[in-house]
Amino acid sequence: MRTFVWLVRAAVFFTLFAFALNNQHDSSIHWFFGQEWRAPMVFIVLAAFGLGCAFGIFAMVPSWWRHRRIARDRARRTDDVVAPMAPPAPAETTPTHPPRDGL
Repeated sequence: MRTFVWLVRAAVFFTLFAFALNNQHDSSIHWFFGQEWRAPMVFIVLAAFGLGCAFGIFAMVPSWWRHRRIARDRARRTDDVVAPMAPPAPAETTPTHPPRDGL
């Protein structure tokens, strides 16, 4: 399984490396008010990917904080009310099959 994972990683790396080598020509992004950014296309794609990841992380932060606060409050409530645990009741043993007459 480890060999398979490393083969997949190598395939992804070489695919991205070939993409970077094939897209070295300059490209431009036109912003507002006549602003323009010229860079190799691989940098533009990398920047778009990085900005997308950052935006996704920043969008999730409030939800993470809320869930963390809820978990902390629940842990605090369970620490405040610690009741001694009673031992579990013995389970009743009932036969799974009724006894047969004559055996």
